[in-house]
Amino acid sequence: MSNRRYGLAALIGVALVGLIAGMVFTARLDWFNQANGQDTEKADVTRVARTISPEDLSGQPLTFDVFRKIAKRLNPAVVNIYSTQVIRGRDPFHDFFGDDPLFRRFFGDTPEGGGEREMRQSSLGSGVVIGSDGYILTNNHVIENAESIKVSFEDDGNIRSGLDAKVIGRDPKTDLALIKIEPKGDLTAAPLGDSSILEVGDWVIAIGNPFNLGHTVTVGVVSAKGRALNTNNALDDFIQTDASINPGNSGGPLLNLKGEVIGINTAIASRTGQSAGIGFAVPINMAKDILPQLKTSGRVIRGQLGVTIQSQWNDTMTREFGVDHGALISDVTKGSAADKAGLKRGDVIVEYNSKPLTEGNTLPKLVAATKPGSDVKLKIIRDKKEKIVTVTVGTMKDTELASGESELEDERGTAELGLSVKDLDAETARQLEMEKEEGVIVTRVKVNSPAEEADIQRGDVILEINRKPIKTVDDYREIASKAKPGESLLFLVYRRGNTFFVPIEVPR
Repeated sequence: MSNRRYGLAALIGVALVGLIAGMVFTARLDWFNQANGQDTEKADVTRVARTISPEDLSGQPLTFDVFRKIAKRLNPAVVNIYSTQVIRGRDPFHDFFGDDPLFRRFFGDTPEGGGEREMRQSSLGSGVVIGSDGYILTNNHVIENAESIKVSFEDDGNIRSGLDAKVIGRDPKTDLALIKIEPKGDLTAAPLGDSSILEVGDWVIAIGNPFNLGHTVTVGVVSAKGRALNTNNALDDFIQTDASINPGNSGGPLLNLKGEVIGINTAIASRTGQSAGIGFAVPINMAKDILPQLKTSGRVIRGQLGVTIQSQWNDTMTREFGVDHGALISDVTKGSAADKAGLKRGDVIVEYNSKPLTEGNTLPKLVAATKPGSDVKLKIIRDKKEKIVTVTVGTMKDTELASGESELEDERGTAELGLSVKDLDAETARQLEMEKEEGVIVTRVKVNSPAEEADIQRGDVILEINRKPIKTVDDYREIASKAKPGESLLFLVYRRGNTFFVPIEVPR
């Protein structure tokens, strides 16, 4: 009997506990629904009217409502750009990214191939309003060579008639441009954020007009930072994102979760010309740096030292130069600011105006942002000793170094490193646009050889080995023949207007 009473009491206890737990659980559900239902909707009305601050999102789960609010608020600031362009000379597809088909800009129906030509074509792109007075930021390639530019807005899916726009300023080096319309009524301007605080993994939103479909919103994350797409452009510093970007998005904004512009969508990596999940945007801080010059003078004047640098380091370089970081000078342009200041090949710049250079590729951006004529102090390492050098910064030329490459005749040479070389003649030096006829030219690189592994290419000119000048094939063979198995030789190589150091290990 006592067992039955005990069992009945236990059953009643369990029922009471379950009832109480259910009431608590139901209360928690009611609270949760209220916080994310009507009360939240009322709060959202005020949030739409201002930029979402980090506090608005802290402690909250990320929901699609955040994307909805940003898209609704920023859509009026994004424009569609239609231009008629006259294309002369080389195909514009190659002007910014070179001949590599992997990186495609967004001209729409861009003709393929190079060659001299003149043609008229329509271009499609996007832009973002950055001022209520009608200033619009977009890509240079969207409006380059344009005879006419039309800008249209989209309201609730309806396209407003196009307004005429004029070019205020262009900067081909960053592929940015500033255009202006005379607004008819109020304009919504997008706030500009700070791209320097972006982190890999941050959520981003792209808005644009892909394939002329009308405003399209895509969402992704920052996949990487500091990407360089054009090896001849030291200013490349792209944000990489997996937010879907397609032809027509070019010039549109990349936004953070506060609804601020943190990049201008510029390029995609694709073998088809359509999105493959990798897109690139110019950091908005780069645009903010040049906007004053674009507004006042229509172009950007940058500083220049007149040096060729490389930032890759390895044990051989550390041992040779006495430092494991910085901007290694592999060439100095004759008559340049660096030349006048006494900088030499083999110097390593470790500070620029007291700013440490942990990565050498930071130097070109710092120099470019320096006003020409300014005096800057450089801390360099020369012969493993520190030295302070003052340089008066020069002016960067508008034109880029040409990257001509000539067909060269193969000739058998020293084979220990997998290289064949021959003496450089005056005609070949002229074709390669070298200032002096010096060095030996690579005519053949053996497959799977140490030279191929070091990325030595046919047409490269070897100027030095282990800091010793190489003027003839005999000079090259003398050093190569004395190298011991396992030894690392430091080559100074000239390629397409640039010089750089390359270590090559002698096979064992």
